[in-house]
Amino acid sequence: MFFSLTGCGQGSEAENFWQNYQQQLSGALNTNSIERSPPPNIGAFPERQSVLFDISETRESLLNVYALRECNITSLVAARNNQLGRVAPPSQQWLYERELWQRISQCWNTEIPGELSDENRERLREITLTKTTQLPYVSWNAIFDSSEWKKSFSRASQPLPASELNLSSEISDINAGLDALLYLRKMTLHQFDRQWQQDSSQLENHLKMLQERPLTAELLRTLMLATQRLDEATSLLHFADQSRCLPAWERTYLDQLALSAYTWLSEIATLINSHPITPPAKWQRYYRAWLSLEAQDAPWKNFQRALTTHLAARREFSVCQASVSDE
Repeated sequence: MFFSLTGCGQGSEAENFWQNYQQQLSGALNTNSIERSPPPNIGAFPERQSVLFDISETRESLLNVYALRECNITSLVAARNNQLGRVAPPSQQWLYERELWQRISQCWNTEIPGELSDENRERLREITLTKTTQLPYVSWNAIFDSSEWKKSFSRASQPLPASELNLSSEISDINAGLDALLYLRKMTLHQFDRQWQQDSSQLENHLKMLQERPLTAELLRTLMLATQRLDEATSLLHFADQSRCLPAWERTYLDQLALSAYTWLSEIATLINSHPITPPAKWQRYYRAWLSLEAQDAPWKNFQRALTTHLAARREFSVCQASVSDE
């Protein structure tokens, strides 16, 4: 008998700002209403196997595991191999693999190896080396194989309304999502820390937050909606009578969108970069196309370009002076 040691309506609200703004422009310029087109959706998340690493299963007999009982791994391995352990979700497999690494690594750095037979000492050395090599890939797979992570990129999502973009709000879902990303990064950075204690309930609560709201997709779609509407408004300005004036523009919504999107995408980038391995090629392509803060054709740079171009077009017009009756 062998035991495994391996871890097995919102959209219409978002449109209100742009509908009001574009109507304000066309009214001030005395032109026809802007012809609006729906923005594209985000790309589909890569298929499961294309973003995961193949990790060889480590198998040892019951007697061999028992021979290493002084390393305090027998109960842990037994729990991994019972009925529940074998169907544990990726997050729990991650916790198991990290705790197993902590125990065997700590054991290797005590006097215990010197008390083992040559055969068992070599077996402990090989297991420690294997688990140390595998752990970064296990950490990556635990995140990318989780349904919670994948749902954050769901195409069945809508752009965010202005009320959802205020990071100063104490009940902001975006802030809660940022806390979730931060905890995943913290676990990754501490994966080789023998003293740092992981918290199963914290991990599950943070993953639940990512599952409940596809915030990555929602923020990307909000950027893409803003880009589409800005480009449409800029096109109107390019062909308008520049002798007319434009009303002042309240841009709090856009400022909040820029801050929220930049903060979110930065945190995802920091999480990805915290893994000391090269990500799979399919993920790298998806990341560059949709999540990058640097790629010129990704949503963030497209939004920045559209906003800069639109502001330049507005500067060609004077600002209407408020009348006494407006004050």
